[in-house]
Amino acid sequence: MRAIWNDTVLAESDDTVVVEGNHYFPADSLRRDCFRDSDHHSVCPWKGTASYYDVVVGDAVNAQAAWYYPHPKEAAAQIAGRVAFWKGVNVIT
Repeated sequence: MRAIWNDTVLAESDDTVVVEGNHYFPADSLRRDCFRDSDHHSVCPWKGTASYYDVVVGDAVNAQAAWYYPHPKEAAAQIAGRVAFWKGVNVIT
C-alpha cells in the first residue's frame, strides 16, 4: 500500500491495518520530512483521542490530513503506532 499526495509517496507498507475503511500505516513507514505536528485533536468513543499531522510537500500544506491515536483504547489496540490519511491523500495498492 502507498499513501500519495501531490505526486509524493508519504508512506509505503505491506503491513496496514484497516479500521472503518481506513488503512493505518506503521509509523516507521512514513516519509517524516512530509509531516509536521498539528495541535488539532478529535475524540472517537471507541478508539480514543486522535492527534493529527499536517502533510507538507514543497510549499503545499494539507492541514490535518493524517491522524493517529497516541494512546488508543483497548478496543483499538491494533492501531497503536499507526497513522491513517484523508483529505485527498490517495491510498493505493
